[in-house]
This record gives sequence, C-alpha cells and structure tokens, in this order.
Amino acid sequence: MKIAAFEVKDYELGDFERAESFGLQADLHADNLTAGNVRLAEGCEGVTTLGFSDLTAPVLEELKKMGVKYLATRTVGFNHIDLEAAKRLGIRVSNAYYEPYNVADFTVMLMLMLLRKAKISVCRALVNDFSLDGMCGREMRNLTVGIIGAGKIGRAVISNLSGFGCKVLAYDPYAKERPDGAIFTDLDSLLKESDIISLHVPLTAANRHLIDGKAIAKMKRGVLIINTARGGLIDTDALIDGLESEQIGGAGLDTIEAEEGVAHIDLRARIVDKRDLFYLKQFPNVIFTSHYAFFTEEATSAMVECALKSLALFGEGRDNPFEVIG
Repeated sequence: MKIAAFEVKDYELGDFERAESFGLQADLHADNLTAGNVRLAEGCEGVTTLGFSDLTAPVLEELKKMGVKYLATRTVGFNHIDLEAAKRLGIRVSNAYYEPYNVADFTVMLMLMLLRKAKISVCRALVNDFSLDGMCGREMRNLTVGIIGAGKIGRAVISNLSGFGCKVLAYDPYAKERPDGAIFTDLDSLLKESDIISLHVPLTAANRHLIDGKAIAKMKRGVLIINTARGGLIDTDALIDGLESEQIGGAGLDTIEAEEGVAHIDLRARIVDKRDLFYLKQFPNVIFTSHYAFFTEEATSAMVECALKSLALFGEGRDNPFEVIG
C-alpha cells in the first residue's frame, strides 16, 4: 500500500525506513498537510501526520476524493482531527501509543523544579547571583498531590510519587482500574485538598477549561499546577489572574492554549502575536517548556511504528488496536 507521511522530522527518518517491512511504500514530506499541498497524497490509500497538519473537514474531503481510506496520527492526542467528518467520509483513524514513563518523569521533574524554585536559581546563576533570598522551598513528603486522570500516564505519575512519601489523591470517573498509591476522590475534594495538581486527561469538548476561575477559587492558596497534557484544559486568563493574585503559587506548563503556531518552531527572528505566552513566561514561578514532555528516543520511535503498523493493519482488513472511534 502506498502512503503519504507529512510533518516528517529528521529524527523519524530512520524509523520510516522500516515502512517496507510493513508492506508500505512511503512518500515522506517535511511540510504539514494543508489544503494547499493535499495533492501530495494523490495515489495513496493512507496518510500519517503529527499534530499540526490541517485535518479539518475540507481537507479530509479532498483526501477522500483522492482515494485516501486511512489516517494515522503519530500522536497520542487526536483532538486536531475532525472525527465526525472522518466517520462521515468513511476514513478510518488511528492514534499512536508510547510507554508513559517519558511524560510521567517529566511531570515529577516539573513538580520538583517548582518546589525548589529552580527557575530562579538557574536565572540568577547566569548573571553570577548566588544569593538565597526568596528561594526557600518545600519538601514533597509533606504535601498532597492531586492527579486528575488515572490513565496510563496518570498511573505512572502515581507510581513515581510513591517514593516521595507524599499523599496522593486521584480523580477519574472513567478509570477502569484504581492503582495502588492513590486515594480516589471527587474533583471538588481534590481541588480543595491538594498542594500540587497535575493534569493527565485528553482534551474534549466537555473538559475544555476544566481548570477555570471557579476551579482555581476552590484550590489551596499557593497551589502548584502542572500541565503536561493539553493546553485547552486550563483557561489561560484564569491562570494568569490566579498567578497575579498569588492564589496559584506556581505553574509547570509543557502545553498552553496559545501554543498553536509556536510549539516546535524557531521564532527568534519573527514577530510573535502570542501575548499570553510571553506574559506567562515572565513569571518567576512559571516554568514553560515547548510541549516536549513526550520527546524521547523511545517515544518518537514508537509513534512512527504505531502509524506504520496501523496503516498496515487497516490495509489488510485486520483489527487495529490503535483505531479511534469517532
């Protein structure tokens, strides 16, 4: 089967060399899939992208006209795909899987960096300021950590935290299993009792702005918020208000609402119209990273392999464990 791969990065090239072993002939393109270059998929039955391609209804309709039957995103999240349009057009969609340790480890790293005010320390050291004023931290063992979402990543975070001696609360009404090491509770109780709150749920229409002004008002004063999931889970304006009022004591953000058109791009010589992003970055108690908690050799290889395996399974008419139900 012939496929077109878009958003192909240099670090993925070695893994795409395995396409033939899956019975696939892959045309590789570095550009995002857009309405302007959709013809590059002509003659292909399958398409694979990362998360920044245009996968709205008009582009999907053009793909369908050209004979594309299958779409495999090399990302775990799939909120960038118009699933209703794909279902209507009969385009089967799959996402990727990778082990949760990369994001889980990164999450705990952000917690520790905020607790020990690492951003201030690093910035001071760059200008030879080695003073300790304002840098006294807290110890994890005395804190309560709230985990929103007990899927594979949330469970891995809970496992990581087991060695720190902290109390762990978890909220997930859809959890199929309740892992050891956490006390399951309702969302309001988690918000009120946690010193640190970490988000590990996919973004849906129902939970967009899960962390809004009302939610923040319920939290402990000085709470730390970690988001290594999806930016839209947090209302940026409410987050800024909480930081300014010091209701929120700090935030570790690997993803924010305003990242579209910014994430994974070198913008040093461009004018960037993302005021929220730059305002958040200036807070001494906010650590902002470029949506790369997932970014390890193991994960990027697994993402390509998932896409290739999915497209092969689709083409062979076999059950696909990575298929997304629209």
